[in-house]
Amino acid sequence: MTRLRIAAGLLGAAMTAAALVPGPARAETARASAACSLTLGTVTVQGDHKFQTITATSPITPGQPSVGPKGLFPVDQVRLATSVGWEPDPPSAMLKSGYATIVNDLYRFQYAIDNTTGQLDPTSFQKTKVGGGWIHQTYLEQSTYYASSGPRTNTYALQDDVITRWTVEGSAWRNKATYSGFSAVKTMALISQTAGYDTFLANTRGGALYTIRIPVSGAPLVKKVRASTWQTFDTLIAERCGKQSTLLLGIDKDTRTAYLYAVSHANGAATVINGLGKVGTQLVAPEDKTYFRYFAGSSEADNLLYGE
Repeated sequence: MTRLRIAAGLLGAAMTAAALVPGPARAETARASAACSLTLGTVTVQGDHKFQTITATSPITPGQPSVGPKGLFPVDQVRLATSVGWEPDPPSAMLKSGYATIVNDLYRFQYAIDNTTGQLDPTSFQKTKVGGGWIHQTYLEQSTYYASSGPRTNTYALQDDVITRWTVEGSAWRNKATYSGFSAVKTMALISQTAGYDTFLANTRGGALYTIRIPVSGAPLVKKVRASTWQTFDTLIAERCGKQSTLLLGIDKDTRTAYLYAVSHANGAATVINGLGKVGTQLVAPEDKTYFRYFAGSSEADNLLYGE
């Protein structure tokens, strides 16, 4: 196991050192340069999956939510969920897979949807326990980078001030590495996947916004993007927009509101963030438990994130 410690007070020091830039909440609402979209996935209190596409038109276009399959998970027990990827499952189905924490345990799940009927194939649903001890984590995500030599898959978790990374090969979780110094982080979103690193966009409880680049080897690189106004968001969901920009959704569960942003290729305080506006009034529903990115997850999809 490799343990690398970021200097104490890293996030606070970076905030002091960087020039103050107005936060995105003050940004003038702008039309997205292209009608990019993202699909927001939800695990409901009832244990259902729910999906809704949000398109960055002007005004923003939230699609009708689609609920199902129903009853995948125990009622009101899912705490965290990774992104859920889908891929074709020949001859006539779509396979979806991801991870979720149920109370204290982490599970990998997958299921198939019949393309003709749109219904769950009940024989396809699999839920495999990875391990216990997941009650205190506050963030969970998995990233797969597809290279000619084969995929590189890493899973990340945030607990207290520590980000932990594992390399996942089949059912084996190896090469555990931990990175300290992130106690101020409230939540994160994966925005970049390359051969050499994964990058997250993270907000802090004090309102700052940072990029956290975690390389395949070596210490994370942290850059401040904004100094304030981001503290209200409990969840950040990111999707690629164009070749190297990001469509970012910020969700405030307390007020049941969500806002959409167009974010340029991240470059510290020079990053351009345009506020695109509030996403309707019913996007964050009372029955929503946790949120995730829903994306085309096969190697042929060309859907890697490249926001930094």
